[in-house]
Amino acid sequence: MLSVQSFFNLPDDPNMSFFQKDAPVWQPLNDLKGFMDNYHYATYDDFDAPCVLRSGVPLTEHLVLHKGRSFCLNEIVITFGDATRGELKVTRNGVELEGASVVMAGSVLVGEKISIGRGVLIESGAMIKSPTIIGDHAEIRQGAYIRGYCLLGSRCVVGHTTEVKHSIFLEDAKAGHFAYLGDSILGNNANLGAGTKFANLRFLQGNVKIPYLNEKLDTGRRKFGAILGDDAQTGCNSVTNPGTLMAKKTILLPNTTAKAGFYPEKSIIR
Repeated sequence: MLSVQSFFNLPDDPNMSFFQKDAPVWQPLNDLKGFMDNYHYATYDDFDAPCVLRSGVPLTEHLVLHKGRSFCLNEIVITFGDATRGELKVTRNGVELEGASVVMAGSVLVGEKISIGRGVLIESGAMIKSPTIIGDHAEIRQGAYIRGYCLLGSRCVVGHTTEVKHSIFLEDAKAGHFAYLGDSILGNNANLGAGTKFANLRFLQGNVKIPYLNEKLDTGRRKFGAILGDDAQTGCNSVTNPGTLMAKKTILLPNTTAKAGFYPEKSIIR
């Protein structure tokens, strides 16, 4: 009942290959670090560009990444459409660079283990720490803070002043505004209302335990935020306690605090 496959329809994505369908739904968090430490991170050659990605140094002008190479704005035109809808367009000498990604001036990338997919937009003021994997057509908005060991699937959004650490976003998951996610998983098409906070550390010592069927399941994790199944949503200014499991299509209403535990599919948490 609390298995990975009961919360998520897993995409055919090699970056999610460590998900085990019959494992407890929090097992991917236990396996995330090992997967990301052994992941092959591409490096970008310096190609016709005075500006390159340097660890911890803010970019001084926009940087375009395309087919393993990087270059700046010489003879480049960028159309800043919605990246999640494939509307980010880059042309060079009148020719479209299909799948090109844009890292805007003022962004800061820290460390060498950062993978950026096709058609990604990283806006000014975002800080991304290694290791991080960003899937195709994702959007990292102004002021986002990605603290490492974060895995984002295709068409995901990390929004303005949203902080994420040691977490997983499946395809089309969005945390668009002022959110905090620690040690958490968002399912496919899950969406967080503005101001949502996932608490991930208990005041008391010991592992997070999940109340379930008159017992408490030991997750083996000292830090554990929330898991939202596919199509689950939170309202604005909602909070989850450590060890909150929301099954598919569950809704946490605005200004509501969810107690730790399991909420079945299509629940409305008031």
